[in-house]
Amino acid sequence: MKKITIILITCAAFVFQVNGQFGRLSPADSLRRDSINKATQKDYNFMLKQLGITSTRPGPSGNPQAPNAANVDESKASPYTLLPDQLLLKNGKKVTNAKIWWSQRRPEIVEDFDREVYGRTPKNLPKVNWEVTSTTDTTIADIKAVSKKIIGHVDNSSYPDIKVDIQLSLITPANAKGPVPVILEFGFIFPPGFRMPAPPAGTPVEKGWQQQLLEQGWGTAVIVPTSFQADNGAGLSQGIIGLVNKGQLRKPDDWGTLKAWAWGASRAIDYLETDKAVDTKRLGIEGLSRYGKAALVAMAYEPRFAIGFIGSSGAGGAKILRRVYGEQVENLASSGEYHWFAGNFIKYAGPLTPNDFPVDAHQLIALCAPRPVFISSGSPTVEGRWVDAQGMFLGGVHAGPVYKLLGKKDLGTTKFPAIETALVDGEVAWRQHSGGHTTGPNWPTFIQYAQKYFK
Repeated sequence: MKKITIILITCAAFVFQVNGQFGRLSPADSLRRDSINKATQKDYNFMLKQLGITSTRPGPSGNPQAPNAANVDESKASPYTLLPDQLLLKNGKKVTNAKIWWSQRRPEIVEDFDREVYGRTPKNLPKVNWEVTSTTDTTIADIKAVSKKIIGHVDNSSYPDIKVDIQLSLITPANAKGPVPVILEFGFIFPPGFRMPAPPAGTPVEKGWQQQLLEQGWGTAVIVPTSFQADNGAGLSQGIIGLVNKGQLRKPDDWGTLKAWAWGASRAIDYLETDKAVDTKRLGIEGLSRYGKAALVAMAYEPRFAIGFIGSSGAGGAKILRRVYGEQVENLASSGEYHWFAGNFIKYAGPLTPNDFPVDAHQLIALCAPRPVFISSGSPTVEGRWVDAQGMFLGGVHAGPVYKLLGKKDLGTTKFPAIETALVDGEVAWRQHSGGHTTGPNWPTFIQYAQKYFK
């Protein structure tokens, strides 16, 4: 049976792997890749210099056969003894009611995430002018729909050398009788005529997420994060981060790429609020992997999202950082991933440790409360153990006290459930499907879960 995967490389070209053989990069793409890597390393070294750090601890390998393979033994996964208490004020007093949470404790947690983890969103952000570039009648699985392509032109009058546009698409049912709920995905907009490779013969074909949503009478939207902030350190002096900084390099507490992507999702809501086809009181955000991290950050910081579908977000997302299992802080703080975070994040890979963080992932999930969050993962034997499913589950477990404080339900258990078990009775939800690194098999469960809130 042929194994077909798609890999997105830094130069934004698609490379297909069939029977283990990769297509080769063109000479121009190779040069661009090398240029990006060189500029990334220069930016990374500059941040290390600002932090006064000469080196960081290396992270483990994601290859199970490597001598330094990441730990996947649950008995060795939790050397921490205590997580930061989200219901304990910095002055030592307990949070006993919702008023204290909203007025005191929540702002304390936001400040810690802003300073040490994701960076501070600038106050002098430019406006975005939205333009609908095309409106097309289309059909998806016999469902008549209206497809719109939209571009957000970011005002660059403060620094014309950098131009930033946000790519957005929207599909809504053609025969809707009024505004419909919309789920916004961090993803890709494929060019006209693009077709995915056909799956091997006999492979079960599951409905696409857009088809499933349209069958419910809901709409779908896709925002392309890399259209306004590149997914590499070289891009930190470009995109929306570079525009606001006028081409200069970041300070240690400046925002990283995850925060910038979340900003773009908020600007997408600004457009959706002007579209009469959209019910902006019923908006969701979804993402997978690094985009799952971004979706959780967007959910935490943007109250206009009513629900979140967080797919395999791993470390830097829903996974407890104080766990020695799968991907580690040292991996996130390396030159390959540091750009997702504030520069200060690197400190926790040397000289500090993950146990020194003032916050952890359970508090990021708690920032979403009281709104529902559905945490998704794949099978450890198919997706692998790098994303640490149990670490993400524990993030949801330990967010529970805040949800309960605000009158909502938690996961209902602290015991890691069997695969394919849906925990969907509360505002923190969980399901681990038997597939790979995808949210695909969990879409039906998520939609059924969201129906409770999108009546």
